Amino acid sequence: PRTFDLGAQSERWAAFQERHRLSGEEAARLLLDAYEYRGLVKHTGGCHCGAIRFEVWASPDLHVFNCNCSICTKKQNRHFIVPASRFKLLKGADNLRTYTFNTHRAQHTFCKTCGVQSFYTPRSNPDGYGIAPHCLDEGTVRTITTEDINGKEWEKAVKEHKTIRDMSKP
Repeated sequence: PRTFDLGAQSERWAAFQERHRLSGEEAARLLLDAYEYRGLVKHTGGCHCGAIRFEVWASPDLHVFNCNCSICTKKQNRHFIVPASRFKLLKGADNLRTYTFNTHRAQHTFCKTCGVQSFYTPRSNPDGYGIAPHCLDEGTVRTITTEDINGKEWEKAVKEHKTIRDMSKP
């Protein structure tokens, strides 16, 4: 491992690690997360049975889409979109199953044990994730604003929407 000369900050860094009981890597990760994700909070969540767990960096004020397409209507799928770089699957990759239909661009992932879809890869943002806010653990969401989107006319709705395609961009 490379070591860095922290100069006058060496003692402060060591005290920080000791005070918070962090390894050098854990302290660096915390510092990088705080810098890269300013204004965002780390939400954690998962499926009903706990086999799937994830973390996602997003605003505490969520912008949630309520889509009326055939699958979202049947599943009551409401979701907010984040870049893939802000999502991390913590456990359960082997418990995930995927359902696709029509264009097969959307990857509807769900837990094979309990059937809950806590996140998926949306057709509008194949480079990101749609996160189900109801699958987040309590305590990090401040507000939820819901926007209806006409998924029955998906191409037209996405073309007319000013920001949806950019929501998965860092």
